[in-house]
Amino acid sequence: MAPDWNTLFVFTVSPLELVVRGTIIYLFLFTVFRSVLQRDIGAVGIADVLVIVLVADAAQNAMAAEYRSVSDGLVLISTILGWNLLLDYLAYRFPALRRLLSAPAICLVRDGRIQYRNLRREFLSVEELQAKLREHGIDDLADVRMACMESDGTVSVIQREPGKSDDAAQRSKGPLK
Repeated sequence: MAPDWNTLFVFTVSPLELVVRGTIIYLFLFTVFRSVLQRDIGAVGIADVLVIVLVADAAQNAMAAEYRSVSDGLVLISTILGWNLLLDYLAYRFPALRRLLSAPAICLVRDGRIQYRNLRREFLSVEELQAKLREHGIDDLADVRMACMESDGTVSVIQREPGKSDDAAQRSKGPLK
């Protein structure tokens, strides 16, 4: 069966409607990913995951003839990629916008003391925190000057300089289990 070349590139949905739909879905999912799924994403940026998911879905619909034309899918994919590039550029160009679009780092350990309020805020257990610290080769909280959850969900650790101790390190609850 030969393809219907007349309908392959003819729009079946208004290009403006596709841009509006793509914009609404992108911004909604960006907000959800930014506010809810911060720690579950891992080392890949939230916007990157969002683009992969949306582009895959938009491309699938275009390839499976759900839109009935390739042009519909191309407009939707272009809209999604355009928003991603625009937000990345604006965040790079304007520091105030960068603070709004990127989640701030959250301190989990400061001067050898666990910040329990921040752990609860991120739904992170002490056991999960200890596992992250062990990944950095740390088995004693007293060795941690600061450990933070970064905007991409990874935990970064700044170790205390060897041989230096202060009151907070000595008040630490000892080695990790």
